[in-house]
Amino acid sequence: MTTNTKTEENVTMESFEALLNETPLASMDLVGTVVKGVVVNVIGDSAIIDVGLKSEGRVPLKEFAYGDKAAEIKKFDEIDVYIERMEDKDGMIGLSHEKARREAAWIDLEKLHKAEEQVPGTIFGRVKGGFTVDLKGAVAFLPGSQLDVRPIKDVTALMNIEQPFMILKMDRARGNIVVSRRAILEESRAGLRDEVLKTVAEGIQMEGMVKNITDYGAFVDLGGVDGLLHITDMSWSRLGHPSELIQVGQTINVQVIRYNRDTGRISLGMKQLENDPWNVAIEKLKVGDKVTGKVTNITDYGAFVEVEPGVEGLIHVSEMSWTKKNIHPGKILSTSQEVQAAILEIDQTKRRIALGLKQCADNPWSTIVNTLSAGSEIDGIIRNITEFGLFVSVNDDLDGMVHMSDLSWEKSADEAIKDYKSGDKIKVKVLEIDADKERISLGVKQLTDDPFTAATDGIKKGQVVTCEITKILDAGLQVSIDGAIGFIRKADLARDRAEQRPDRFAIGEKVDARVSNIDRKTRGLSLSIKAREAAEEKEAMATYGSVDSGASLGDILGAAMDKAKVSTDEKKPAAKKAAPKKTDDKAEEKKPAAKKAPAKKAAAKKADDKAEEKKPAAKKAPAKKTAPKKAAAKKEEK
Repeated sequence: MTTNTKTEENVTMESFEALLNETPLASMDLVGTVVKGVVVNVIGDSAIIDVGLKSEGRVPLKEFAYGDKAAEIKKFDEIDVYIERMEDKDGMIGLSHEKARREAAWIDLEKLHKAEEQVPGTIFGRVKGGFTVDLKGAVAFLPGSQLDVRPIKDVTALMNIEQPFMILKMDRARGNIVVSRRAILEESRAGLRDEVLKTVAEGIQMEGMVKNITDYGAFVDLGGVDGLLHITDMSWSRLGHPSELIQVGQTINVQVIRYNRDTGRISLGMKQLENDPWNVAIEKLKVGDKVTGKVTNITDYGAFVEVEPGVEGLIHVSEMSWTKKNIHPGKILSTSQEVQAAILEIDQTKRRIALGLKQCADNPWSTIVNTLSAGSEIDGIIRNITEFGLFVSVNDDLDGMVHMSDLSWEKSADEAIKDYKSGDKIKVKVLEIDADKERISLGVKQLTDDPFTAATDGIKKGQVVTCEITKILDAGLQVSIDGAIGFIRKADLARDRAEQRPDRFAIGEKVDARVSNIDRKTRGLSLSIKAREAAEEKEAMATYGSVDSGASLGDILGAAMDKAKVSTDEKKPAAKKAAPKKTDDKAEEKKPAAKKAPAKKAAAKKADDKAEEKKPAAKKAPAKKTAPKKAAAKKEEK
């Protein structure tokens, strides 16, 4: 019984093993391989594929689409599929047509890459730094620098078109392929370039296609060789941008201007194929003529005007208006405006024409001298206020300037200018008209007489006047004399240096001072108390004493007062003199200091005499002073 059971088990195992061997599922080597399959049905967005295995597989229809083409698949079509797994969650085999195409493509691409042959592909997308290319199932990367031999802004024309590429690098482990379109172009152009360069020479005319346009010109394909057509060589007329004259893809005739065989650079020109309009215009235009033209361009320094087709002249900003200075040309003229201008200069060597706009109108400075003169009083409007004065309208075209120093006699310039604002009507006096320098000087304070002149009309230098203190400053005193402002310096406040202090005076106090200087042009008046005191002392010395007598000013003034007193007493009656004399005697008796004074003077005199005796050189001095002392004694006796 046992023996029979083992035999049945052995038969069963052998039959099952044989059954597995007959089925492809016995080997897992099919996973990751490409096999043939048949489309048994198309349901929704998927195709059911039979690969001859236990189960069928499902492939999305989008994997059968190529670029913009929709999926074209029908029942019973035989296709290649890639087995990803033997069973998915639905019990179906995992298949992929896209991976099958990619695997097949990788095999072919590796062969072509080793042979360094071209591969066909289609640019179907844009990524960072370049584009994506479909190489019949394998996706490759095309760097932006490998797209063309020249930078291309618009690549729309190159998208979704099959074209050849060269494989630069392949990495199957990472699934990376890098291709180049530029290498194909350079290879195809190499032969043509050599042929074209053999025929290129300066001055010859060639036909080319506009390949690319930039702000400074255009690149023209001459058949394998590119040349630069600069914007200044496109037309004799001024162009704002090359696109105003040519377009990408346009076939144009050009002339070779320069050709550098060392660098291979070719410079082209279009306007050289036409007659130079300068040669025609130079025969018609003369200096002094007035021409009409259209403004083509405006810059900070002037405006360009086309006076003849292809010939421009410049109106400098200084030649635009007689009256409007330091103004942008765009505020006077506008682009495309038709203007009349006078020809000022023609430079044939530099091909330049200088034009003037203001020369076509009357110069208001030529007529202002006839209508206005210095001393006239006019009414105007303040057009502008600057840090140095006011600009006031003289007429519709011209403005004059009132300097800030000509605004007021009494106020300072900074204070006076604050009383005005733009747009105010103001009355002014014409001070000067200089037509050559185009200047008109005006004044406001000149409408009234100068109070300084009126106040100082009768005052002369050296005269002593009474003035009132208006300001006390560290440097001295500001004083007023009938409205005229003067100044006493600190050093001129007193003879005694200790008294030269401005703070010992008060505002409103009246002082006598001597006039040191009067400058009526600058309205300056300098005074000195020190000079007044010195003059008074000098006058007293001259009248009552001599400097050689050795007496002080106090002694001289005291003697003069005593003399005046005696003279007054002699004129009075005798009865009246007695009483005052006694009173004076009693008063003298009551003053002990007065009695001791002579003793002090005597002691001082003896000390002086001893000092004089000690000086050998001064022995003769007492003799000289004898005469003055005797003269003084005689005066006292009288």
